Amino acid sequence: MTIEKTFSIIKPNAVKKNAIGDIIHHFEQNGLHIAALKLTTISKEKCELFYAEHKERPFFGELVSFMTSGPVVLLCLSGENAVLKNRELMGATDPKKAAPGSIRAKHGDSMGENAVHGSDSLASATRELAIFFDKHEFVNV
Repeated sequence: MTIEKTFSIIKPNAVKKNAIGDIIHHFEQNGLHIAALKLTTISKEKCELFYAEHKERPFFGELVSFMTSGPVVLLCLSGENAVLKNRELMGATDPKKAAPGSIRAKHGDSMGENAVHGSDSLASATRELAIFFDKHEFVNV
């Protein structure tokens, strides 16, 4: 059994639609635990750091504008194979292609406003968690 920590964001469009509780319930009902949680807004600077790998892509400015447009929920999820489990629960990036019952199929509006972000690897999770959380903010679950 491999217990991992991964990072997730409930994006502004899902927060605006009052989907926070449903999304967290979906994580918890499928074996992930909340190790840290913040309802906050992301500064432009922190958002640009977070999405630095996309800086040269044409959608970068739109992505930063969207992610800084309103409150988000930052989550550290913990559980067995948490990175892969979170990716499965989120569904495909395009909500129209996401599996029925997945978070993005249920709450996503478009490719860009797809309700949630999730780390794609343990290395990404470690980097992303360090951007938004201090070590003392985690609980052991």
